[in-house]
Amino acid sequence: MTDTLQKFLFEGAPVRGELVELSATWQQVLSRRAYPVPVQTLLGQMLSAAALLSANLKFNGVIVMQIHGDGPVKLLVVECDADLRLRATAKLADDAVIPADALLPQLVNAHGNGRFVITLDPKDKLPGQQAYQGIVPLDGDSVATVIENYMLRSEQLDTRLWLAADGTVSRGLLLQKLPNHGGTEAPVTDDLETWDRSVMLASTLKDAELLATDIGTLMRRLFWEETIRVFDPKHPQFHCSCNREKVGNMLKMLGKAEIDEAIAELGKLEINCDFCGHHYAFDQVDCAQLFAVEAPVEAMLPPSEQRH
Repeated sequence: MTDTLQKFLFEGAPVRGELVELSATWQQVLSRRAYPVPVQTLLGQMLSAAALLSANLKFNGVIVMQIHGDGPVKLLVVECDADLRLRATAKLADDAVIPADALLPQLVNAHGNGRFVITLDPKDKLPGQQAYQGIVPLDGDSVATVIENYMLRSEQLDTRLWLAADGTVSRGLLLQKLPNHGGTEAPVTDDLETWDRSVMLASTLKDAELLATDIGTLMRRLFWEETIRVFDPKHPQFHCSCNREKVGNMLKMLGKAEIDEAIAELGKLEINCDFCGHHYAFDQVDCAQLFAVEAPVEAMLPPSEQRH
């Protein structure tokens, strides 16, 4: 099944919407690791949310969405690039006990220290350019509410999200009220009516219906009385950007002394990607090469070919 993200615009009003359906991508994530059902639900909701937010970004880079938890779930991470290529993972505490009915606050904000982080990392950075990162407390009882509050606080954009995920599919709906035309601050009555009406219609959507209904049917069912412009669909997919060079760079950041000590104890270093499970092994020679200083090209030439 081809995963789909469908963008649409309410004609005559600055209100846009998106629907996303992730089945193949979501199954790729789940095939890498077994998660308790409540964790699976949160991660699936974040996967759809990342695709929905990324589709509106006008930059060539990666959006990284993270929830840092202080409960049985320590970390939830989803990444989505400009081509809607996604990957996701979760880390649980070693002694994690996950009740079957556990919700977001219990899982990641048990002591009030949970954090929501969005990072926008440009692919081709200009000299001195850094990734943009926004960090806020976990303000909300669901993934959707946390992101809505972040968007209103950090981006000053009224955004509403409806997200649902199970072991088969992850789906989501985004509605966003755009700035008024002409840059005026005074609200336009028709704009507010369209926004309020669209949110009211979407709010009739329950999780069970979102999980059981394809996005084309959902659009017709919710907005059949509205005049909307539908754009060409996009097709998200699973993709992991890990490679041996990146893993090597990560090892170099630990420092030569620490790596040498680990090699002496273990004989070789073995790393599995948290996102895709790919296995990387570095023996003593591999690690030595990580810290080898490359000689200048001229120094490697025969004396007769060197410049004087």
